[in-house]
Amino acid sequence: MSGRIFHAPFLTTNPGFKFKAVVERHEKKAGKRYPDVISYDSIDALLNDDEIELVIVNTPNDTHFDFTIKALNAGKHVLLEKPAAATSAEVKIMFDVARKANRHLMLYQNRRWDSGFLLVKEIIESGRLGELIEIHFRFDRYKRALSPKLFKEKAAAQANGLVYDLGPHLIDNVICLFGKPLSFKKTTGIYREGSEVADYFHYHLSYPNQLNVYLTSGLLLAGVLPGFAVHGTIGSFVKERCDVQEAQLDGGMLPIDKGYGIEPAGSDGKLVLMDMDNKRRVEWVPPPKGNYNGLFDAVYHTVRENALYPITEEHVAWQLELLEA
Repeated sequence: MSGRIFHAPFLTTNPGFKFKAVVERHEKKAGKRYPDVISYDSIDALLNDDEIELVIVNTPNDTHFDFTIKALNAGKHVLLEKPAAATSAEVKIMFDVARKANRHLMLYQNRRWDSGFLLVKEIIESGRLGELIEIHFRFDRYKRALSPKLFKEKAAAQANGLVYDLGPHLIDNVICLFGKPLSFKKTTGIYREGSEVADYFHYHLSYPNQLNVYLTSGLLLAGVLPGFAVHGTIGSFVKERCDVQEAQLDGGMLPIDKGYGIEPAGSDGKLVLMDMDNKRRVEWVPPPKGNYNGLFDAVYHTVRENALYPITEEHVAWQLELLEA
């Protein structure tokens, strides 16, 4: 799913890339849509292809560390799906290997380019809310059935459960805005019948100037709450989490198609501002176009021009500290 939805459509439409090959051990699906793409039977075969400069590692979570090290040592740049690894110690090793190999290791955090997050970031950075007091980011879902992807559901597997699945998105959003928290408290729970791993989590992050940030996600949350809620001393902003890019890509739309990344009517965020007389003024703010291509542009500029990739090594290390706690 990751390759079909989040990677191949960009590798085939972004002029900075040529989609050369995939590894498919069993079913050969890629060629049905991309007939010019080579389907290798093994990772070694792909890594032995001298034309390939960049490898995307989007395999099960507990293989990320080994496969990334292997690709870096083969002289490839790596774009690595979240979560980067199971522990911050593994993350440090991977970046050390990347430096030794003189190759770039880049983490795939596409939710920085969600339309809703882009709008929230714009509102926060505008200063219109005053001094920030409280922020809530949520990913609410209702999925009673256990995932057929066993690496997500087995207690014995590394980097398992909802914490490592949706946690990287929410945590990275906050790190992107505010950096590393001064302190944090983490709560998890298991609620689905037969589940071995956490299917609920809540973080309370404390930042300077008494800013409190709350991150929440669960798989049995039927009443979906706004994905973004930001409160400051002179205003509040609330926005539903309804970025359309994943659904559009899943339905076959390409990033170059008209309408890609544009949220439907009624998706505006609600901005409430208080004036000097304590009267409320409400504005409805339309979201910008979502743009996962921004991440691939960043990958291109990092590899070709040695530009600083926006998800830094420090960002990844801080994220893993919270995930593994």
